[in-house]
Amino acid sequence: MSIIESVLNETRVFLPSNEFAKKANIPNIERYHALCAEAEQDFQGFWAKQAKEQILWHQPFTQILDDRTPPFYKWFGDGELNVSYNCLDRHLSTQANKVAIIFESDDGEVIRCSYRELHQHVCQFANALKLQNIKKGDRVIIYMPMRIEAVVAMQACARIGAIHSVVFGGFSAKSLHERIVDAKAAAIITADEQVRGGKHNALKATVDEAMSMGDTESVKRVVVYRRTGAQVSFEAPRDVWWHEIIRDVSTQCEPEWINAEHPLFTLYTSGSTGKPKGVQHSSAGYLLGTKVSMQWIFDYQPTDIFWCTADVGWITGHSYVCYGPLAMGATQVIFEGIPTYPNAGRFWEIIQKHKVTTFYTAPTAIRSLIKLGADLPAQYDLSSLRLLGSVGEPINPEAWMWFYEKVGQSRCPIVDTWWQTETGCHMIAPMPGAVGLKPGSCTFPLPGIFASVVDEAGHDVENGKGGFLVIKKPFPSQIRTLWGDTERFKKTYFPEEIGHGNYYLAGDSAYCDCDGYFWIMGRIDDVLNVSGHRLGTMEIESALVAHPLVAEAAVVGKPHEIKGEAVVAFVVLKGQYPHEKEADEITNVLREWVAKEIGPIAKPEEIRFGENLPKTRSGKIMRRLLRTLAKGEEITQDISTLENPAILEQLKNPAQ
Repeated sequence: MSIIESVLNETRVFLPSNEFAKKANIPNIERYHALCAEAEQDFQGFWAKQAKEQILWHQPFTQILDDRTPPFYKWFGDGELNVSYNCLDRHLSTQANKVAIIFESDDGEVIRCSYRELHQHVCQFANALKLQNIKKGDRVIIYMPMRIEAVVAMQACARIGAIHSVVFGGFSAKSLHERIVDAKAAAIITADEQVRGGKHNALKATVDEAMSMGDTESVKRVVVYRRTGAQVSFEAPRDVWWHEIIRDVSTQCEPEWINAEHPLFTLYTSGSTGKPKGVQHSSAGYLLGTKVSMQWIFDYQPTDIFWCTADVGWITGHSYVCYGPLAMGATQVIFEGIPTYPNAGRFWEIIQKHKVTTFYTAPTAIRSLIKLGADLPAQYDLSSLRLLGSVGEPINPEAWMWFYEKVGQSRCPIVDTWWQTETGCHMIAPMPGAVGLKPGSCTFPLPGIFASVVDEAGHDVENGKGGFLVIKKPFPSQIRTLWGDTERFKKTYFPEEIGHGNYYLAGDSAYCDCDGYFWIMGRIDDVLNVSGHRLGTMEIESALVAHPLVAEAAVVGKPHEIKGEAVVAFVVLKGQYPHEKEADEITNVLREWVAKEIGPIAKPEEIRFGENLPKTRSGKIMRRLLRTLAKGEEITQDISTLENPAILEQLKNPAQ
C-alpha cells in the first residue's frame, strides 16, 4: 500500500467555554462517549431509539435494518410517515405563530413567514400540484431562485409523495436537460427570472432551451413563479403560472402517508466523468439524520436564529435549509443574494440585522470574505452569534482562525463538518459543547457513524498515516442507490476491493492524528504523486494560504518526466494582481515558504496568479479546469456554470 503522507502539523486546541458547555445539548466529552458506546453495543437499537424519539410516525416501524442485500440497505422498512407533516404540522399545536423563515431578498426586502403561514402555502401549492395531475412517485424538477417559494415547492412535493429533484439555478440548459431526461420528470417548477447581486438571470428561458433539446416528452407541466414580471415565452397548456394555479385552492391538504423507504428526493451530483449521478435518498432515514445533526452538531436551541447560506440546489440547502431546521421548529434566515452586493459587508449586515445565532457557510465564502475585507466584521455588531459552522470542503487553519477570531470574536465554537450529498447529513463533526477544536480538523464521527481510515485492501492504517476514508456500518441517512443505475452505485460507493463491498467509500483521503481527530486531505483523485511521495493537495493549499500575502490557493498536479507529478499552484493574493517582475519575486517567496512549512518535496514547480479562481456560482473551485490548464491543454468541458469564465484566460500562463 502506498500511504498518503500527511504533512500538516496543527497543534492548537480550543476548548468549549464553560458557559457554552453548560447550556449545550451534549455538554461534555463523557456524554459524547456514552452515546458512542451505546451505538457500539447495539447500533440498530441505538438508531431505532432515535427514530422513535425524533420522528412522528403514522404507522410505527417494527423492522429496524434490513441488510439482507447489501449495499441496498433499508431502515425502518415497514413504518409510514410524511416528511412535510414532520416539518410543519407537528408545530401547529405548539408554536404556529413562531417565525419559520426570515427571508431577505437581493434588494433588502424582508418577509417573515410563520409556521402557520408556511403550512398554508405548502398545503395550497400541494393541492395545486395534485390538480395538475402530479402524484405520488412522480419526479418533479425544481429550478428556482433562493426564495421561500423554493422551500414551499420542495415541501409540497414531500407532502404528496412526489420525488423532487432540485437543480441549482446557476446550471446551464445542457445540465438541466440531462437531469430532466434521467429523472423522466413529470413536471418542472421554475420562475421567470432570479435576481442575484442586482443581476437578473433568466430561468424560464433556460428551461425552454433545455426542453427543446429532445427526449423531454415526460414533462407534462411547467409551473412558473413570477419573480420579476419579465417577459417569458409561454406554451399552453404545458406552461402554467404559479399564482394562477393556487387561486381559490384550499390551504388544507392531508399528507400522503408513505413508506419509510419511499424516495424523498434525488439530487444530481457531477461525476468526475460521464453523466451526473442521481443520488437517491429515503424519507425516514434522511429526516432522522437531519434532526439528530441539528441537535448534536448545531446544538439547536429554541431561541436560535439559524442561517445556512447554502442554496437549496445543493445537499446543504436540502438538509440545513429545507428539512433540518423546519423539522426542529427553528427560525431560520433565507437570503436570495450574494455576499458582496451591494457591498462586501452584506453577510455581516444580515447577521447584525436579524440577530443570527448560528452561521453556517463554506470555506470558499470565508476566504473570499477575507480578501474583500478582513477587518470588515469588526464594523458590525456580531454579538448575537454563538456558533459558527463550515461546510463543503476542508477549511485551512488560517481561514479557520480568521473565522474564529474576527467573526466569532474568539468565543463561538466552529463546527467544521465533513459529510456529502451521499450521506445526507453530518458524519464527522464536533459536538461544540463537548469537543476541543483543532483548526482544520472535523474532529470525531457522530455517535452511530463508524468512520475509519483504511488502505487499498480495506485494513485500518495507524494514526498519522493517510488513507481512504470509509464508513464501515450502514447508517439511516445514507444514499440508497443512484437513480436508475444500481451497478454504478455499487462500483462507486461499495467497491469489492475495499472491505469486500461492505464499506461505504467516501472518495476522500484522510488521516487520524495521535488524539484520534480526523483530518480530510482532499479527494482521492486530488492526491499528487511527487517523486514517490503521495501528498494531499489540501495541505499544500493550507500552507500557501498561511502566508500573509495569500488570500486563496488551489493546487493540482501535472505530469513531470522525473518526479512523476509536479505541483502547480493557482494563487489569489490579498493585494493587487502582480506585474511580471513582482510575480517572479512572490513566486520565489511562496516556494520557499512551502518548503519551510512542509518540506522541499511539496514546493510548487509553478505558481500562477489570478484575480480569482474558476468557481461555480455556489463557490466551488472547479479543479478539473485547473488540471487542464496546468497541463497546457485546451478546455473542452462545459463551463456554463462558471461564475467567472474570463478568469481562465488569465490563469493560462505561468508566472515563470
